[in-house]
Amino acid sequence: MRQATIRRKTTETDVSAEVNLDGRGEGSIDTSVPFLDHMLNLFSRHGSLDLTIRSQGDTAIDAHHLVEDVGICLGQAVRKALGDRKGISRYGTAVAPMDESLCSVTMDLSGRPYLIWRAKLGNARIGDFDPALLREFFKSFSDHSGITLHINLNYGTNVHHMAEAIFKAFARAFREAVAIDGRVEGVLSTKGSLDV
Repeated sequence: MRQATIRRKTTETDVSAEVNLDGRGEGSIDTSVPFLDHMLNLFSRHGSLDLTIRSQGDTAIDAHHLVEDVGICLGQAVRKALGDRKGISRYGTAVAPMDESLCSVTMDLSGRPYLIWRAKLGNARIGDFDPALLREFFKSFSDHSGITLHINLNYGTNVHHMAEAIFKAFARAFREAVAIDGRVEGVLSTKGSLDV
């Protein structure tokens, strides 16, 4: 089973993340940041992975540390669950609409972290949530999962819809990339390794 659990505790946050890459899309999320909970539940459901996250932190200051650390823990859990990455499809691409918004996400489970973030979300808050933190989440996730991640928000006007389009496209691309492909012997690399 491709599963992993990670816990990270600092003076700012306490985060645990548990993933099952071969799950049924069941999410149990309580980050203490409601909008992030909503996005991670979308990721779990549309990515067909079981995901449990619990976190708390210094949100009285703002949600920055917590969102970043959730990305770190989730990235580490995904990396651990992928193991040696044998038999995976490796690449994933998805385009997802959410009403007037459209986003495309492409990823490579190469072992080499890299984030391209082309998503102009503006300055409008989503409830109490600062959408600028979404880039911080994906940067932390990419850095700690070893995934090359390209996120391109094509267009949109409603910031909530734009965020949903991003997470749905991310989830669908992830689902494709982590899938086991019976035609792949070992790892899908001429180097014979998917690592830095």
